[in-house]
Amino acid sequence: MPKAKAHPGQLGFDFAAPAPSKGVAELAGLERQINALVGTVLASDGRPREVIAAEMSVLLDDTVSRSMLDAYSSPARTEHKVPASRLFALLVVTDRQDLLDPIMRKLGAALLVGEEVKTARLGHLQQLIRAAQDEMKTLKNDAPQIREGNE
Repeated sequence: MPKAKAHPGQLGFDFAAPAPSKGVAELAGLERQINALVGTVLASDGRPREVIAAEMSVLLDDTVSRSMLDAYSSPARTEHKVPASRLFALLVVTDRQDLLDPIMRKLGAALLVGEEVKTARLGHLQQLIRAAQDEMKTLKNDAPQIREGNE
């Protein structure tokens, strides 16, 4: 399977360690931000909303309509909260998982998408190698030579 190309409007990854929002009202307005996220996702996809809704319906095995997507994307319609399952389905069918990262950072997490996990694993392995090399240097100073043969 060929490697997926990044969406032309894909957000860059911020390597700063996120801290969870724990202060008074730091998560206030999160629903509006999620509505705006849905609006951005829908605006970045050139397909009709009916097509996106149909793909979400298949993925969820539940009915999603264009009018639901319209309501989810409207910050003025605060009574229409976006269920997590539908937000995730929308991100998958539009291939815009990258747009979830700013929301995740409010929780103290960061989002890697698809093959980016391999890059994180590479960094982790490099850390392990560095730690093993440091341990070897420390041991080298104190380690005795092992006996050879039965002399």
